[in-house]
Amino acid sequence: MFDFDALSEAMTRQTVLCIGDLMLDEFVYGEVSRVSPEAPAAVLAVQRSETDIGGAGNVARNIASLGARCLFVGLVGEDDAGARLEAQLAQEGLIESALVRDRGRPTTRKVRFVSEHFSTHMLRADWESVVPASAAIEQKLIDAVLPLLPRADIVLLSDYAKGVLTARVIRQVIDAARKLGKRVIVDPKSANLAIYRGATLLKPNRKEFAEAARSRADTDGSIDDGAREIMRLAGCDAVLVTQGERGMTLVPCDGEAIHVPGLPVRVRDVSGAGDTVAAVLAVTLAAGADWDASLRMANAAAAVAVSKQGAAVVTSAELRRKILPHAYLAAEEKIVATPDELDARLQEWRKQGLRVGFTNGCFDILHPGHVKLLTAARATCDRLVVGLNSDASVKRLKGADRPVQDERARAEVLAALEAVDLIVVFGEDTPLKLITQVRPSVLVKGADYTREQVVGHEVVEAYGGEVRLVDIVAGHSTTSLVDRARGGRA
Repeated sequence: MFDFDALSEAMTRQTVLCIGDLMLDEFVYGEVSRVSPEAPAAVLAVQRSETDIGGAGNVARNIASLGARCLFVGLVGEDDAGARLEAQLAQEGLIESALVRDRGRPTTRKVRFVSEHFSTHMLRADWESVVPASAAIEQKLIDAVLPLLPRADIVLLSDYAKGVLTARVIRQVIDAARKLGKRVIVDPKSANLAIYRGATLLKPNRKEFAEAARSRADTDGSIDDGAREIMRLAGCDAVLVTQGERGMTLVPCDGEAIHVPGLPVRVRDVSGAGDTVAAVLAVTLAAGADWDASLRMANAAAAVAVSKQGAAVVTSAELRRKILPHAYLAAEEKIVATPDELDARLQEWRKQGLRVGFTNGCFDILHPGHVKLLTAARATCDRLVVGLNSDASVKRLKGADRPVQDERARAEVLAALEAVDLIVVFGEDTPLKLITQVRPSVLVKGADYTREQVVGHEVVEAYGGEVRLVDIVAGHSTTSLVDRARGGRA
């Protein structure tokens, strides 16, 4: 996994250059209570309407909502919809837009009529032209993009096949970006993915991927094979296939495929979810995240986006709540009382395909060394279980005058840490029995141990888990703190 706070902070220092098809999204909400007497059609009694920046503009909004800066290049017509988009973009503090105007085409505008009671899209009306931009407009787009490239940390092409990202524009932008050492993320629309040759990452959805790869894309093997063929033809570093509620699969050219299952969520509207995923991928990769961390952030962002109405943006705070869901639980909700309760929690997490980690200790007086260990341990997994020595166990290990705090107090202090998802008190001298029950994917201890000294390493490694040793903060120990408090010398 990853350190969410460090990555989130790094994201605010990034600049993404986004180029793509800009749209005006309108949502008309109302109630349906009768059928028109003029025709067999439902009548929507309009209650309210909303206007959003859509298409590639929604990608830009998501970049900005994560705290990053977005340089945006798009195309509008000389009409009211284009003027409205320009005005709305000007109000976005972190978006700097360079819009090219084409009097020969209408600004893409989509109006969706939605029944609020049933949360159902009844009808969509589109005003658009899908004719590729003329040679003169192509050149204006290229001239708008090239001066912005040196200022960007990463480039994102958001292709909706509305005529902005022509083969010539794509080629010029990717080639110029590569000369400057900039990575390029593409949310493609063309089934001929070879036109994006040289991009770093292609992000088709399952339908687009199946058409491009001429594959059913219904098994892990078929997705892996199809992605590697696409990488061979398109010369990219990775392919990410988004699969709706089934999650996402990323296939890098130099490693094994990574799959993350979709997070459980009540879906309200899938509009714009792909925009959110593209934005999060670009910002996190620019911030230095690896493939796995970017994928998990994007997956969490998709879950947040589809739970909202309309083409919604996702904030870092919403991502934090989705990725660290137990950070906001009361202490008693994190402390497990029985083995059956532990099994139920573990089963629920594994159904979601989550990676479970484990660490343990007495944690008598919590200090910076403990916090660093637990934060590092949580960064290796999706859910962290902490084994806590009981009072009797601590006395046997540390002496009759320990622990300073009883097991309930120690558990409640641990539960206040957002890195900790679950706490289990064990009475044995070692956590071996508990490790056998938890079967963690990763077993974490401080680097003051060797792998052979970590209790349970044989059990975990026998079923394919791993042992991870993390750096500790020197000069901190509960024993020295207790000694000082009692008037002795550390």
